[in-house]
Amino acid sequence: MPVDSIDVRGPRFAAALTAVVLAAVLITGSGPLLACQTLVFAVGALAGVRRSPYAWLFKVAVRPRLSPPAEFEDARPPRFAQGVGLLFAVVGLAGYFVGPQWLGLAATGCALAAAFLNAVFGYCLGCEMYLLVRRAAG
Repeated sequence: MPVDSIDVRGPRFAAALTAVVLAAVLITGSGPLLACQTLVFAVGALAGVRRSPYAWLFKVAVRPRLSPPAEFEDARPPRFAQGVGLLFAVVGLAGYFVGPQWLGLAATGCALAAAFLNAVFGYCLGCEMYLLVRRAAG
């Protein structure tokens, strides 16, 4: 197991929570709620996915109730994905607080779509982008 590996179930749990929060943002139009999710993305992208609030919740409340992990994954692609989520959330915040409103809705909707794909199907768009960037860089 590589040093920088994580339980594969953690990012899916985080994606499920993210999807719920982003859906609530779209339903309520709450810029402050999107700001909270933006902070979660920022911690995951800058400090690492192990240090994000959702990873802490998974570690404390969920993982003890599960069997030991059978699979691990490299933490770098999910961390990159958090950075992509951060970018969309910042654009969404700009839309909600500065305008136009449709920009906030569109950026939040894109982030929600990505989180939903990861939570439900285990397909991480940001992780796939990471792999494409790595291949292109050589």
